[in-house]
Amino acid sequence: MASRGGGAGAAARMDPEAAAELVRKGATLLFLDVPQRTLFGIDSQMFAVGPKFKGIKMVPPGPHFVYYCSSSRHGNEFAPTVGFFLTTHTSEVIVRKWDAQEERLIKLSEEEEIRYSEAVRRFEFDDQLGPYNLDSYGDWKQLSNYLSQSIIERLEPIGGEITIAWESSWMDKAPQSDMERRLVEQLRESKFAKKSPVQSERRGCYYTSIPASVKHKDISGGDLTALNLDKTGLLESILAKNYEGQEELLLGELQFAFIAFMMGQSLEAFMQWKTLVSLLLSCSEAFIRTFYYQLKHGFQHTQDSKSGDMTNSLFLDEAWFSRDIFLYRLSKDFFTVILEAPVVDGDLLSWARKLKTLLETTFGWDLEDNAVNLIDEDDEFAPVVVDMDGSEQ
Repeated sequence: MASRGGGAGAAARMDPEAAAELVRKGATLLFLDVPQRTLFGIDSQMFAVGPKFKGIKMVPPGPHFVYYCSSSRHGNEFAPTVGFFLTTHTSEVIVRKWDAQEERLIKLSEEEEIRYSEAVRRFEFDDQLGPYNLDSYGDWKQLSNYLSQSIIERLEPIGGEITIAWESSWMDKAPQSDMERRLVEQLRESKFAKKSPVQSERRGCYYTSIPASVKHKDISGGDLTALNLDKTGLLESILAKNYEGQEELLLGELQFAFIAFMMGQSLEAFMQWKTLVSLLLSCSEAFIRTFYYQLKHGFQHTQDSKSGDMTNSLFLDEAWFSRDIFLYRLSKDFFTVILEAPVVDGDLLSWARKLKTLLETTFGWDLEDNAVNLIDEDDEFAPVVVDMDGSEQ
């Protein structure tokens, strides 16, 4: 099993006794018959499957995301990514087997799963299991610290699998910016030339429906504009109605959508992540810490192993680092509200400054350039500005 990011480094530095203890207490994901050259990932780690691969051992307890792309015989074409969330427990063994006809992992019968689990505990597969890269576990925790088994069960689709191959209804959804149209083409064609089995049914996630704007009949134009520029009131209403008043549940959905989009390449997940980010960055009391770590780990530039040059994110093309992205306008609006407010919570101000620095260094944006026209007439998340006669712009 070859890793794109040096997956076995943590285990290589451990003494045998400590490594054996992690094998006993960590979960094991046994994946049988996965074809060689399949791209396979768990959390923020991605591998190219080798001839001996049978899964991952030493997996820390908690939520995880497994994803894979089946390959052509020559390894130059890939089917759409298929991913699923799971929650592991201490010493648990989870078994899946590759179905060659459907090109996906399937569950086994209870009897077979027990038999393979006992073999794992006897270490019969140990030399065919790659160790979970504990060096990157801290990054994963920052991306998933609000995820829980209950959140996953509430949001995941029937069957648990998330893939753009089952999201044809999202392909032609409007409105879309130029960047989003390029994203659709990237997800639909450029990275996944290999044909995938056609699915007749839609298996979407159960995301929360979030209104893009505040609409009230009995309110003045000026007050309506203010409500749509700072959506704190809308956020509080959504929290009360859909999340039992608990911010952690909303942040869990934000993390679920981001992971399904970034690792699972789901267009539906991108749209939900965009909706939630648009809401949160339209609030003066936004949840910056979670968003900061998503950008830090998902949009970071990576280093080419051959040339040593810095390149764009593993999952995204260069269009994401341009100004033609909804994040640019939302970020400028947000920092205008936060940095010019007469009174701001100290922790919020500190995280806002960290986020501003990250955006300027990672994306190369000048967030203090006020000369740029930030309003995209086709953007459903642009601020609602109301003339005094009551008409919306």
